[in-house]
Amino acid sequence: MLEPPPAEPPPAGRDVRDRLSLWDRRPQPTAPLSDRQTDSVLELKAAAENLPVPAELPIEDLCSLTSQSLPVLLTAAVPESTEDVLLKGFAALGMEDERIETAQQFFSWFAQVQTQMDQDEGAKYRQMRDYLSGFQEQCDAILDDVNSALQHLESLQKQYLFVSTKTGTLHEACEQLLKEQSELVDLAENIQQKLSYFNELENINTKLNSPTLSVNSEGFIPMLAKLDDCIAYISSHPNFKDYPVYLTKFKQCLSKAMHLIKTYTVNTLQNLTTQLMKRDPSAVPNSDNAFTLFYVKFRAAAPKVRTLIEQVEQRSEKMPEYQQVLNEIHQCYLDQRELLLGPSIASTVTELTSQNNRDHCALVRSGCAFMVHVCQDEHQLYNEFFTKPTPKLDELLEKLCLSLYDVLRPMIIHVIHLETLSELCGILKNEMLEDHVQNNAEQLGAFAAGVKQMLEDVQERLVYRTHIYIQTDITGYKPAPGDLAYPDKLEMMEQIAQSLKEEQKKLPSEASFSDVRLEDPESCSLVKSGSAESLNPRHQSTISPADLHGMWYPTVRRTLVCLSKLYRCIDRAVFQGLSQEALSACIQSLLGAADSISKNKTQVDGQLFLIKHLLILREQIAPFHTDFTIKEISLDLKKTRDAAFKILNPKAVSRFFRLNSNNALIQFLLEGTPEIREHYIDSKKDVDRHLKSACEQFIQQQTKQFIEQLEEFMTKAAALKTMATQGGPNYSLSQQPWAQPAKINDLVSSTYKTIKTKLPSTLRSMSLYLSNKDTELILFKPVRNNIQQMFQKLHALLKEEFSNEDLQIIACPSMEQVNLLLSMSK
Repeated sequence: MLEPPPAEPPPAGRDVRDRLSLWDRRPQPTAPLSDRQTDSVLELKAAAENLPVPAELPIEDLCSLTSQSLPVLLTAAVPESTEDVLLKGFAALGMEDERIETAQQFFSWFAQVQTQMDQDEGAKYRQMRDYLSGFQEQCDAILDDVNSALQHLESLQKQYLFVSTKTGTLHEACEQLLKEQSELVDLAENIQQKLSYFNELENINTKLNSPTLSVNSEGFIPMLAKLDDCIAYISSHPNFKDYPVYLTKFKQCLSKAMHLIKTYTVNTLQNLTTQLMKRDPSAVPNSDNAFTLFYVKFRAAAPKVRTLIEQVEQRSEKMPEYQQVLNEIHQCYLDQRELLLGPSIASTVTELTSQNNRDHCALVRSGCAFMVHVCQDEHQLYNEFFTKPTPKLDELLEKLCLSLYDVLRPMIIHVIHLETLSELCGILKNEMLEDHVQNNAEQLGAFAAGVKQMLEDVQERLVYRTHIYIQTDITGYKPAPGDLAYPDKLEMMEQIAQSLKEEQKKLPSEASFSDVRLEDPESCSLVKSGSAESLNPRHQSTISPADLHGMWYPTVRRTLVCLSKLYRCIDRAVFQGLSQEALSACIQSLLGAADSISKNKTQVDGQLFLIKHLLILREQIAPFHTDFTIKEISLDLKKTRDAAFKILNPKAVSRFFRLNSNNALIQFLLEGTPEIREHYIDSKKDVDRHLKSACEQFIQQQTKQFIEQLEEFMTKAAALKTMATQGGPNYSLSQQPWAQPAKINDLVSSTYKTIKTKLPSTLRSMSLYLSNKDTELILFKPVRNNIQQMFQKLHALLKEEFSNEDLQIIACPSMEQVNLLLSMSK
């Protein structure tokens, strides 16, 4: 019977367990396990603790086991005796029938038992090994299955990649084929589109050669548009193979179409002209009915050709063929209009000339009005046929207007009256150019050119006649006795005015003298600018005869009338030159007339006559807003003359051949150059200068007339005093025989009497001529001041040189008396 194994394990096993315990001892394990490894060890430990106790273990060994080591109950019943246990042990060893009789049998049995014990002891390990081997086999099988599956998957992946590659290649091939198909389709469509332009040639040729084709048919204009598209396309692609051939053929088709359009349009216009020309020529071709018929017929036919002409106009800028046809249609239309209107306009102008043969203004006005209507009607009719303008229409209208110009020009250049010429300028410039042309410049452009040419002729004629008028009627004017009958005519007119005033008092309802204007036909244009109101601020009822236009000196009236007619008719530069010439001639004529009046009457009359008319001139030329200054250029030969004298000097002969700067010839060329001088002549300043001179002469003459004796006396006294101050003998004024108190009394009395007797006549003359209190006061104020100053000097001298008794003998008027005497002028 076997002994139980020792209770404690051998030392080697404990050492191994101690070492194994260090693997996972905390806190510093030697070989720490992961959570998964720890879980696996615990599962193995739990499984090992539940293993059953071998059945062949001897009972003693079984009884020695504690209850903790046998947590599982044994299923076998505990034998009741040792013999049963041994029998079962022998039976388990297969030796129940054998008997141990010898030692050899015992040792054999013991060996079997020992072997059996070894087997039983390693059974659990073998079982665990077999168990784990089973797991290993299963894992190997699974691994083999996994490897096989991976091989299959790899094969599938290869097959998938192969199929995917083939599919992608096929897809790309399909896409390439589709792309090529689309390109081929687009190419085919592009070729078909390009070929469509070439294929249209046959269709267009067929239509154009068709005998039933009409330019008014519905398909003609679309065919024309298609033809234009084909030509434009082929022209834009000169790299095509048959480009010249097809372009030539399409051009031929276009020429046929243009020929059809031109033929139809020209025939329509010519037939209209033929119908109108076949009418009775004796039925007053220039009457209103005839002109109305000319326009009505053409307007009625305009819709027939307007559509075709509009198509040609729309394409004229793109192709020269259309422009050429349009030009030919324009020319045909204008030729037909000229053929119709030329004779009619010529006969109408002739008729107007015969009706207004003597009235040039009416002729120009009616002729221009007629041409205005013709130009407007022609433009309106042209717009019925065409949509785009042409300069040829204005050329035709200028040609038609030239017929009126050719008739009027010979009449204009023979007009000699300035009134007629100025009125013609007003008609052409104001009524025609400013009124009609500015309001309708587009339609009246040709008419404006003719009117401007006519206006230039009228202005040229007006300037020429003005020069002659100035020379003959102003410069060369010879006054009649009545023109110089001053102041008689003024007094006579004043008497007439006084009588009219008296009649007015008797008949207050009748017109007063202030409403009567005594003026000649030449002065009618000066009613507004040269009325008495412009010269006299007083009411017109107190008008002076000198302010009436008819009482002006003829050259003054003619000059102002001439300037008033020229002002709005000619250019400002030309007007400045003529105005300067006219005013200069007028001033010279006034100076001559003033001298004649001074000789025939008195010097006061001549001076007042000149002052009055110079005032009128200055007042009347003020409204002309222009500069009366002109520039004259003259050549000054003074240096040339001096240089010539130097070179002709015998001393200069020796310097002729010198080769330095002292050469006489070189000095003559350098020093003898004539100078160009510019002189500015101002007519307004010339008038002011003569007016100032006339006023100064009048003041001096009047002062001399009143106090000439006193001036002589004061001059002698001043000379006597000057002689004494310069070292001469000292003479007393009272001791001089010519300075005795009685003599001075006679002198003062004579002067006072002269002033008292002559002053009213002077004031009367000033009032008669000037007829303006302000002007009279301004002109007489220096005379009054001179008289007052002279008496003041006399008072001072007498007070200084004479005693009181002498002063009483002299009896010089006081300053109050002198002022009272002179106050009559106020």
